[in-house]
Amino acid sequence: MTDALSHGPLPGAGQARDEAPDDTGSAALRIAIVGPSHPHKGGVAAHTTMLAHHLADAGHDVTLVSWAHLYPSKLHHADATVPDGVPEVTPFPRTIRALSWARPDTWVRAGRRLRDVDAILVVHVMPAVVPAHLALLRAAGAVPGAARPRPQSVVVCHNVLPHEPHAGDARLMSLLFARVDSVLVHSTDQARVAHDLGARRVSVADLPPHLPGGDPISRDPRPGPTRLLALGLIREYKGIDVLLRAMRTVPEVTLTIAGEIWGANRGVISRLASDPALAGRVEIRDGYVPADALASLLADHDVLALPYRSATASQNVILGHAHGLPVLASDISPFSQQVDDGVNGLLVPPEDERALAGALRRLGDPEVRRRLAEGVQTPDLSGPWAHYLGTVEALSFDESALLPEPEPYAVVSGEPDDVDPPDDELDEDLDDDLDERAEGGPSSVARRAAVRVAARAVRLGRRARRTASHAVASRRPLVELRPDDLPDWVLATDVLGEPDEADDARRLARLLGLPRSLDSVSAWAALGALAAIVRVRDDGRRSAVIVDEGGTRSLLSRWARAVGFAPVEIDFTGSHPSVAALDVDTGSLDVIVRIHPDGCDAGDVDHVLEQASWALRSGGLLVVTIPIGPRAVEGAVGPADVRGILARAHDLGFVLVGDLDGDVNARMRDAAARARADDAAYGLVRLTLRRR
Repeated sequence: MTDALSHGPLPGAGQARDEAPDDTGSAALRIAIVGPSHPHKGGVAAHTTMLAHHLADAGHDVTLVSWAHLYPSKLHHADATVPDGVPEVTPFPRTIRALSWARPDTWVRAGRRLRDVDAILVVHVMPAVVPAHLALLRAAGAVPGAARPRPQSVVVCHNVLPHEPHAGDARLMSLLFARVDSVLVHSTDQARVAHDLGARRVSVADLPPHLPGGDPISRDPRPGPTRLLALGLIREYKGIDVLLRAMRTVPEVTLTIAGEIWGANRGVISRLASDPALAGRVEIRDGYVPADALASLLADHDVLALPYRSATASQNVILGHAHGLPVLASDISPFSQQVDDGVNGLLVPPEDERALAGALRRLGDPEVRRRLAEGVQTPDLSGPWAHYLGTVEALSFDESALLPEPEPYAVVSGEPDDVDPPDDELDEDLDDDLDERAEGGPSSVARRAAVRVAARAVRLGRRARRTASHAVASRRPLVELRPDDLPDWVLATDVLGEPDEADDARRLARLLGLPRSLDSVSAWAALGALAAIVRVRDDGRRSAVIVDEGGTRSLLSRWARAVGFAPVEIDFTGSHPSVAALDVDTGSLDVIVRIHPDGCDAGDVDHVLEQASWALRSGGLLVVTIPIGPRAVEGAVGPADVRGILARAHDLGFVLVGDLDGDVNARMRDAAARARADDAAYGLVRLTLRRR
């Protein structure tokens, strides 16, 4: 498979940038991930593989370009693959193992086949691999200054610099950061390191869970000493030697060390474990722990021990909590954010043997262990991925291409007749169109002009905000969207009567920097819903709890993630949407959205209203789309039926956001009159209702 890329482009590559690949017609982006995957072992390979799965599930066209031979044997363990070929996580189906450390020609050939993708995500493992990444990115034309259009280059850094540094590491990373568009790290500390090494655009997103091991096994309390577990690659920075020294004065504790022990650390741990004070209390299982053995191993212990000297990102706390184990960890990031000291674990200063011994004595009390175990909650495994994907999607867009300079002319859509005129001509177009607005509502010319005005305002506003902001973007929405970025013609309650209106909404969404949509109707529905959320339910922190009945892969969910929200997945009961019930607490949601492209079937509008009336908080929003047309169109409603829906909504405690009188009401009548059975998609009403 080493030469898999030598005969043509990647699957799905090669189309024009506004076209969808044949096999994934609704894909928003064509993304290539370059990094280790199965059969390589370890957390980085597992995360890379899961990232590919999640991006594909979100609707993107994804190819994973992996390594047949990754590490220089002098700098890393030669045995870097899982034994017996058993995957740690489900392999990604579109994986091409085309890269070899010993074959620089494979780096260049792979890069050339990536020239037509939208973004290349390079998973950084160690500085020694930087020359390969640079060669691949240069061959793909994915470096700043290359001709446009070109792929965006994003480096996903698990560690900017290795825990055991070598001479020249910082220099190599500086070279890499100087030649990519953006860098994604998993902690603010790592963001500072990247910034100090010259990275120009650094974003932070918590490392999402990619947990092997399957479902947890039930654990019964057992008498006797506290059973500690140290799990994974055993390296010096993980502080197992500190834990062993602390255990010498605390006889009520046993320790299992399960994992591969690296380098000189092996001799240190072996010598400490043979101390007479630890006789019979330390078990060393040196070697790879397969994924299918993790659940039973965790179930056999009481506490997961993480006495790290330093850390950048880790999922071990989440792994322990997912299996019901409290955690004993150093009081450093990220553990200090993941462990509630005294509730679901204990935190101690790093490398403090006395404090660690004190924590071990506390754990010797069965009542303390019981209370900590009861404090462990099942971690959220989907929310972190929603945040992470939103960050990756935002970094994967070329904003300069989406918002071109308007002087003297700037092509917006690529069509010859859709060109930005100079400002004075634009003003004339707007003035001439005011009369048309008064007589019959906004015309296509007015909407397109408003799109261009909004684009310029957004561009200038972003420049000012970015100039004033710090170079390290820590947990901020990467697609900045404020209420005043949205023109007045994007209404919370509106009617889609003509295809041009949907095309205008899709064009505006691209100019705002939102993830690409190939479906104009969906873009129209989602843009109005997003505008309502930003204008009405945003507290400035993007904290609104949003449920999209289209699922977290829908267009609205992708856009909401891109601007900083985290749409949640909710369990439904019932076998059909018309009888499904939201499985949530009363008054627990901020927004419920049901804007499928075909609209909410007229038969279940009342059911949706009833669910929303008890699931939404006071002030919460319900956004629905309803097909409008003649009675002959199945599921369609007429203007009079819409009035009936609003009356029922009022009885259930809702008020309409917007107005159906005047212009909108007239356009609704026109849309219903024009709609035909074979073209009902363009007769669509979007209603936004606020819970009193």
